[in-house]
Amino acid sequence: MACHRLFGYSAAVTVILATLIGWVARPSHAIPSTYPDGFVGELRQYKVGNRESLIEIARRFDLGFNEIQDANPEVDPFLPKPGTLLTIPAAWIPPAVSESERPSVVVNLAELRLFLFPKDSRSDILSFPIGIGDEGTDTPVGTYHIIEKTVSPYWRVPKSIRRQRPELPGVVPPGPENPLGSHALRLSRDSILIHGTNRPWGVGRRSSHGCLRLYPEDIAELFQRVSKGMRVTIINQPVKIGVRDQRVFIELHREQTETIGTGEVLHMMAERGLLQRIDLGKLIRAVDEKKGYPVEISWATGP
Repeated sequence: MACHRLFGYSAAVTVILATLIGWVARPSHAIPSTYPDGFVGELRQYKVGNRESLIEIARRFDLGFNEIQDANPEVDPFLPKPGTLLTIPAAWIPPAVSESERPSVVVNLAELRLFLFPKDSRSDILSFPIGIGDEGTDTPVGTYHIIEKTVSPYWRVPKSIRRQRPELPGVVPPGPENPLGSHALRLSRDSILIHGTNRPWGVGRRSSHGCLRLYPEDIAELFQRVSKGMRVTIINQPVKIGVRDQRVFIELHREQTETIGTGEVLHMMAERGLLQRIDLGKLIRAVDEKKGYPVEISWATGP
């Protein structure tokens, strides 16, 4: 629906903005960088077939369960009605990474997604959905490096897991019972791996003991594209901002953004000098809906 800008920012709107910004002295979450090309990828639509669930559809489009569920909140994820038209949220605002930081991997826990930035900034950014640490075994934020690459890894079961599941052996060999899947990348943080999985339905969920899980087909591709020593930065950035020409986009994620309100987001916009480009109504709707994909919040330029 087209929105019209009425005489710029009226005095009333200015007061509202100032009040909202005043609610928060400064953001309590990691301040997002501004991606200069707006976003990557595109939104698509898909009609649900017979006996399909959102779990299978998500994997078909290389999405996590969280992404397809947040984009289609009114749809039963396990028994969607055949013929239902879904939004396929295959668009993202990547974290901004400088030339000096390439090549590198960036993991955003808030959206359960991994980004691979190639050395050449003109090459495509690759992105994969992930499963992350469950509550109490959270995946740690920080900057690490890949110190080991392993094909057909053995799983040396941590003592903490064996205390919970004493029936497990000390070591699980490669194969269908191994939760590490076919490939593993060890990080320079104790016990943290990026690996495959024998339970693909856990991708897009808080489902691990701190490691990062990828679909089997995704870990095989990532494994081939990364090297020992490559930087891996793990962040928790539930709000992302993209700017393309004069258009402003925002991406918000539901699971870890329940405490983020319009005032806090407006503060982020003010820090970037973007307040006069945004439509307050669109921003409020985006913050309320938290669809998990880029939404334009700039003033409409058409009639």
